[in-house]
Amino acid sequence: MMMTVSTSPGRPVTAEQEAAVRPLAPGNSQRMDAAESGMRRRKQRCSAVCCGVATAIVITVAAAVLVVLAFTVFRVRDPKIRMESIQIDGLSSLTAANPVDSNLNVTLSAGLAVKNPNAVSFKFDRTTTSLVYDGRVVGEAEAPPGNARARRTMTLTVTVNVMVRDLLAGAPSLSRDLIARRMPASMSTTIHGRAKVLIIKKSVTVRMNCSMVLNLSSQDIDDLDCNKKVSLRF
Repeated sequence: MMMTVSTSPGRPVTAEQEAAVRPLAPGNSQRMDAAESGMRRRKQRCSAVCCGVATAIVITVAAAVLVVLAFTVFRVRDPKIRMESIQIDGLSSLTAANPVDSNLNVTLSAGLAVKNPNAVSFKFDRTTTSLVYDGRVVGEAEAPPGNARARRTMTLTVTVNVMVRDLLAGAPSLSRDLIARRMPASMSTTIHGRAKVLIIKKSVTVRMNCSMVLNLSSQDIDDLDCNKKVSLRF
């Protein structure tokens, strides 16, 4: 049997209607707010974790790609240097019969080819070249700084002015060599440079030592033999 409650004359109200209009208990509202707040916090934590994981994956992949490129396509390779040509002027005045004048002008010109096999440019400082005779440095020269472009070969021309006074200091050997018309000598060239690949910087030092014989009869260079050494450091 349905119970009715009368709140005013002529309008009966059922028990269900009375329960529907009755306000919620304070405890139920607080529990719902706490549940919604907890759900929001869980979503925020999940978003933060997902974002952190995605960022870590991107950084790891990018680092792996950089490492692979650094050791393959962009790996720093040794620059190559070779002697293209060498010529000496003023040898015709050097004879055993005629005294050597200290004002004599003797020059040695060398053409050096520097090949850069890297995918980036190779910047180098001043190139120094020394001419050695009988254990003494008898001539020095410097070439200006330069830039060898990627996978290109550039040519340097170095002119060494022979210091005749230092040449005369080795008179015993000089007299013997003038009679034989052959003067053994050596030339050393040093190039300091830098190569930067992505975030990797390397300092490069290239050294070339050449032994030779100055032929006074043909005014030419005989028995030219060059050895090269390349040093890399971070």
